[in-house]
This record gives sequence, structure tokens and C-alpha cells, in this order.
Amino acid sequence: MTKLPDAEKLCAQLVTELKPHIGQKTAMVGLYTGGVWLAERLHKELALKTPLGLMDIAFYRDDYSARGLKHDPKRTKIPFDVNGAELLLVDDVLNSGRTVRAAMNELFDYGRPASISLVVLADRGGRQLPIAAQYCGAKVDVPGDMRLRLNREVNGKLALALEKQNAA
Repeated sequence: MTKLPDAEKLCAQLVTELKPHIGQKTAMVGLYTGGVWLAERLHKELALKTPLGLMDIAFYRDDYSARGLKHDPKRTKIPFDVNGAELLLVDDVLNSGRTVRAAMNELFDYGRPASISLVVLADRGGRQLPIAAQYCGAKVDVPGDMRLRLNREVNGKLALALEKQNAA
């Protein structure tokens, strides 16, 4: 059985790592669903002045025609000017890199940021694209037939969990 790191400790570690890199132009965008939960926590702890952006990349995925919509898509809300912003793109788990690629495609529809840094709670490997996180809580080995998922309890506490991968 794979021992999973404590998500709460990883959040605290990311706050410490990010703090020295926060500036006037720093803005944050969280990817639904787990990335939004993590971004909400980081945004509050880092006391960012720019409102938090929320993004659902369902329509930007390169496998959209094969997957379709398996959930109710949320509306992307970017309540700040992306042009010139130093963006922190936040997701819960980094795997193939395709979600991040889709998010960057959508972000450029809103403008041209000065930079985009990827922040993830966990990196499970398995990259299919040349994408890497600049800020990563932990690298986690996950069996190929399992999925690493971030859960949020009613009290707001975050926890990583393994679940069986859906057969496609």
C-alpha cells in the first residue's frame, strides 16, 4: 500500500515556499475541483490582494471529443487583468500535463501574462507533455491502475486519497 503524504502539511510547505516569490503583480488561478480547493487555501494564507481566479478547462482538453462532459462544467472566472500578471496556476495533482496545457490555452484567451508558474500539491509522474511544476508539495508514486485525488472534508481539511482508475 502506498503511504500518502499529509495534504495539510504539504499546504503549509507550499505557503512557506511561495511567500518569498509573491509580488505586486502576483495573481492566482485554481483549476476545478481540487486545484480550486488548494488555491483557496494558498490565496488566503498568502494574503494575495488580487482576487482568486477559478478555471474549468473541460472545453479546452485535447481529449474532449473522446471524453465529453462527465461533470457539470463550472464557469471560468478570472476577476483580474491577465495581461502582465505573474500567474500562479494551481492544481491538486500533476500527471500527464494535459490539464495544465489546456489551462494555459484558456489563460491566453484572457490575455498575455508576464509569467505562469505551476503550483501542485502532488506530482505523480507519468508526463506525456514537457510540463513541470515550479512549486510542488511532494512527488508521489502511484500504481498505474490507481488515481491520486484530493478530497476536502466538511471542515475544510484537505486529504490525498487513492482510488481505482476508471476503465476508459
